[in-house]
Amino acid sequence: MSLTTTGTSEPTTGAFVEPAPSALLLLGRGVDLTSERGVECAGALPAPSDPDLVERARAARAALGDRAFVLGHHYQRDEVIAFADVTGDSFKLAREAAARPEAEFVVFCGVHFMAESADILTSDAQQVVLPDLAAGCSMADMAAIDQVEDAWDVLVDAGVADDTVPVTYMNSTAAIKAFTGRHGGTVCTSSNAHVALRWAFEKVGGVDGTGKVLFMPDQHLGRNTAVQQLGLSLDDCVVFDPRRPGGGLTTQQLRDARMILWRGHCSVHGRFSERNVADVRAADPGVTVLVHPECKHEVVTAADMVGSTEYIIKALDAAPAGSSWAIGTELNLVRRLAAAHPDKTVHYLDSTVCFCSTMNRIDLPHLVWTLESLAARRVVNRIVVDPDDAHWARVALDQMLALPGY
Repeated sequence: MSLTTTGTSEPTTGAFVEPAPSALLLLGRGVDLTSERGVECAGALPAPSDPDLVERARAARAALGDRAFVLGHHYQRDEVIAFADVTGDSFKLAREAAARPEAEFVVFCGVHFMAESADILTSDAQQVVLPDLAAGCSMADMAAIDQVEDAWDVLVDAGVADDTVPVTYMNSTAAIKAFTGRHGGTVCTSSNAHVALRWAFEKVGGVDGTGKVLFMPDQHLGRNTAVQQLGLSLDDCVVFDPRRPGGGLTTQQLRDARMILWRGHCSVHGRFSERNVADVRAADPGVTVLVHPECKHEVVTAADMVGSTEYIIKALDAAPAGSSWAIGTELNLVRRLAAAHPDKTVHYLDSTVCFCSTMNRIDLPHLVWTLESLAARRVVNRIVVDPDDAHWARVALDQMLALPGY
């Protein structure tokens, strides 16, 4: 059950109601300054695939048997999740693939950087396949390797590079992970970012010292973690904009900063606002607001609970019957949580929605084409990371795995 509001109308109760579709904003053609998004999907998702495709997917999956291992990210469509051997977040899925060396093909139903991580962690005998090569990640694409290398040169010129440790979020390209490994940094996930940042600061004098972290590519996760979990202030954080000379920062700002945040964000989590939190509290005073740490700082501050995708799932699983929740993350997951917990009220935090448009490029037609091609011994859309990048990215990933408490 869900209580929803539309505009100024009175709330209504009933089954989980889809938020209203958002307007179309083409990349580079427009932005919504209130939500930080630059690209949206128009209207609802396509209708469920026809039964013939479902049967074809079943047949191809059966023909492949143990030769194929299908991974499904939490944000995927239900029609794709139905054929996943394992569901989870990006790094969990990559590690699951590495733990099944008997699988000749790893079919990653996610986005490009996730498939890259799987290629890095799996053996040379395994081939990682992405059903649609257009399934990218807008956040990961906000940090190109040439931009990051130029930014490091800026830090060198400012005299702060020797006191700066790079930390990159898992939602980054293999090239950015490799850059991080080459410069003695680490990768982090949304659940262990605080551990990674503390480790990085210890390398340059500690959290209370003067050393710095270059955090890429999601400014919000970096800011929220530094302020809410490490005790730094908002004044300790600056945003490096790769599109502006010197990142748009003065040498003194770089020297004074503790957290140098890359100007990147998630186009889905960046939508949520303080107004969304206030509206859902007004409509349902007993609601618990739970958001992902990729949300903006003011949203995280206004929420009751903050956590990774896995944290959100576990929180709903452990919640008592009759409790009410407003979830600030991707809609496919929120719909799935609502269906899995009919004894609880689950709201989507925003009244309008954009599915993760690149994640949703992986649909049943693409999956059927991929599985049928592999069954016919035609490898399509294979993801292969440059060997040198793979080595250094693995160094950064291994450093993450060595962090305390991982």
